[in-house]
Amino acid sequence: MGGLDDEIAVLRVKLRTAIEENPQDVKLMFKGLELLVKALAARYRLSQQAEGELSERVEAVLRDLGAPLYPEVFGDAA
Repeated sequence: MGGLDDEIAVLRVKLRTAIEENPQDVKLMFKGLELLVKALAARYRLSQQAEGELSERVEAVLRDLGAPLYPEVFGDAA
């Protein structure tokens, strides 16, 4: 699992960097989160249902945090 753990760490760093450099690129954020959730699901052997729930919760957090910070990007998502 060491290789997958390394991939997850790299994905987290790349996602953080992408968000810092392009905070208005919501599409990029969601794509990065999607990849991260898939890697985490594989790492922890989550069922498809659990993976879907994790993805939905992560997306909700991003929208909840992003809407007040970037209302022009997230619109009326809150």
